[in-house]
Amino acid sequence: MEKLSLSPGGNGLRARLRQPENRRWIIVAIIFIAVVCNYIDRQIVSVLKPVLKEEFSLDDSGYAIIINIFTVCYALSYPFTGWLVDKLGAKLTMFWGVLVWSVACIGGGISRTVGQFGFFRGLLGISEPTVFPAQLKAVTVWFPGKLRATANGFCQAGGSIGAIIAPPLVAWLAINYSWHMAFVIMGVTGLVIAVLWKLVYKNPSKETLEEALESAVSKDTEFFSWKELWTRRSLWGVILIRFVSDPVWYFCLFWLPGYLQEESGLSLAQVGMFGWIPFLIADLGGIGTSMWSDKMVRKGVSPLLARKKMLTRITFLAVLCAFTPFVGSPMVTIAIFSVVALVCVSWLFTVGVVIAEAFPVHNVASVQGIVGGFGALGAVLFNYFVGENMNAPGAENIFFVMALLHPLALLILWKIVRPTMPSRNNKANV
Repeated sequence: MEKLSLSPGGNGLRARLRQPENRRWIIVAIIFIAVVCNYIDRQIVSVLKPVLKEEFSLDDSGYAIIINIFTVCYALSYPFTGWLVDKLGAKLTMFWGVLVWSVACIGGGISRTVGQFGFFRGLLGISEPTVFPAQLKAVTVWFPGKLRATANGFCQAGGSIGAIIAPPLVAWLAINYSWHMAFVIMGVTGLVIAVLWKLVYKNPSKETLEEALESAVSKDTEFFSWKELWTRRSLWGVILIRFVSDPVWYFCLFWLPGYLQEESGLSLAQVGMFGWIPFLIADLGGIGTSMWSDKMVRKGVSPLLARKKMLTRITFLAVLCAFTPFVGSPMVTIAIFSVVALVCVSWLFTVGVVIAEAFPVHNVASVQGIVGGFGALGAVLFNYFVGENMNAPGAENIFFVMALLHPLALLILWKIVRPTMPSRNNKANV
């Protein structure tokens, strides 16, 4: 096996990192690991829902409040973190974000009261959004259009991998140690990732940046002010898309593991054995659909049109979730949500790429932050609706509503979202 030299003049690690084609994929790998931990940290509560309800004397409405503490803080923080990435850069913003969310995760594990636990879930919500605007900015400036969706897909695939790992890992830690250890171990892991990110990430060279911006709607010197962004139809288009489609994914993360235990009859150990399946299918499908749209770009389809065509062909699979209340088998429920999660993840992966191809590069992180915040706001409202109706007559309406949300998002995508370019004097074009 070749020994890696750290000497600047050799063929070692430092020399390889100087090559943009190497460094950019290492950056993707670190982002991937960070997003894995990000999703495990947020999903711990859903895997341990029955345990935490007993520990803190919560009913479903109380559990929904805990979820919404995280989600409200997440929604409010997201736009600010996007603005912060555009101002301070991906390196610094993501480093502090991962550091703070790791401390918050450890704090959740050592909490002894529901108030303490809620505080640390709020802190987690404030800090976790940093990774996604930073990730999109990094992918936008390091990758050309013909590779951007694939790179973005691999980064965001960490979310589904985290959701895959969470049920067996969290269940194993809770059964063999305690629920506290699931939080503490993931927090310590995040501290290591923060240090690794700070050591590896750097801004791309001028040549790499120029290659990446070949498919951008404007050069790096052309951009909208924060105020001007809010006058763009395309911004409101992607806001509405995330607002109506994100709640389905949040249901998969925060409610599906508990639903499989409380409504489908699976034990915590069985959720650990089978609860990861929808997220694996979603992950493979999301990467596959990202590569599919990039292939269309390489064949000559314009990048934004390629993303729209791909999403059109998969969206209506989401209506399968309407049948969930009428199936008795937990395996059928898992199969249905495997398909639904695939649609959710394909949208999450691709909307970020749509933003990168519809807005100036200097506004990409800000737009991602804004739309992520509205997506989380949609999830807050839907979480309340689910918490009030999950165990009430008419609970099937939850699944009927979810069946319609992605088709609605598709209509918005085609009608409203298009490339958005500032004029030369930096004034917004209507």
